[in-house]
Amino acid sequence: MRGLRGGRDEPGASPATAYGPQNGHDDGDARSDGRRYEALGRVMGALSGEAETLEACRDLTWWRGTEHSWHIEWRDGPYAAEVAALLLDRIGAPGPDAAPATPAGPAGTSTAMLDVMGVTFVLRAIDPFGMERLRTRPGLWRLSAALAGPAGPVGAGGRSRRHWEELLGG
Repeated sequence: MRGLRGGRDEPGASPATAYGPQNGHDDGDARSDGRRYEALGRVMGALSGEAETLEACRDLTWWRGTEHSWHIEWRDGPYAAEVAALLLDRIGAPGPDAAPATPAGPAGTSTAMLDVMGVTFVLRAIDPFGMERLRTRPGLWRLSAALAGPAGPVGAGGRSRRHWEELLGG
């Protein structure tokens, strides 16, 4: 079943069926659950800064796994190892928002595992074709091509028609 914002609920992941103090159980840990969601927010924030990567993916979904883990799955697009490397680079980058992020196992074309803030992320790519192939694949319109334009980057001189002008007929 699909949950809010693209995620899928697993049995026990719904607040109504979760095992914890909110439903009369004694051993729920609100701090670890908060850390779990903070880690998900950091991962999704890092992914949202990569528009080209997200545009290449179809059917991006995520859901809570067992043992305080998250599963992220997509069709087409980059290899799981490429997404893992991107996340490790973005999340663990030095700065005020840095968080501990390490590989949690071998990364391949279809699966990879990360540990972000003590929370395990399982990345799964279904039928991936890789970012290199995506970058070389001709398309109708690419944002990077529109910004660079035929005469170089925006503001580099020369007044020739830009890609976006051709698309819009201007």
